[in-house]
Amino acid sequence: MTYVLGLTGSIGMGKSTTAQMFADAGVPVWDADATVRNLYAKGGAAAVEVARLYPSVITDSHVDRAKLRDLIAEDPAVLDHIQEVVHPLVAQDRADFLNATTAPIALLDVPLLFETGTDAMCDGVVVVTVPADVQRARVLARGEMSEADFDMILSRQMPDAEKRKRADWVIETLTLDAARQSVANILEQIKAGASNA
Repeated sequence: MTYVLGLTGSIGMGKSTTAQMFADAGVPVWDADATVRNLYAKGGAAAVEVARLYPSVITDSHVDRAKLRDLIAEDPAVLDHIQEVVHPLVAQDRADFLNATTAPIALLDVPLLFETGTDAMCDGVVVVTVPADVQRARVLARGEMSEADFDMILSRQMPDAEKRKRADWVIETLTLDAARQSVANILEQIKAGASNA
């Protein structure tokens, strides 16, 4: 029986880096963002449907995420339409991953884990966190979005404090070494729990 561990955290909190640490420890990882990227790519199932609904956000047969973000900023209702298309495809991909894995622990890396109710299919949840000023500095240092974009994304995510309250484990990602040690500790606790079950 596979223990399903959910991993989440607001933008800029170090979730992708932490997911890689679990992967490095031998845990199979399903990445919601990577799944969406594949679905939006040329020939991807979502790209075809989005092209039908919003042809202006398509570039070279793939969904241009910058154009899509601009369109959502103009009309937030677009996001709901897009999610109606994408979420069932993402759910199917996630189910395929879980059905295929035989590992003792599998990780679901999902930015909107609580917001989408995906935490309900997890046996435990890890939330990554850093102070708000560090989070903002990290995101803006990437040079991929404006402060307005960042604030819009934050407004659609559950507040960090609420995520931490709902978590089984919280990993602070201020340093790589501390985060890596937290990952190791969590895996030990899950394995110890499984052997006691």
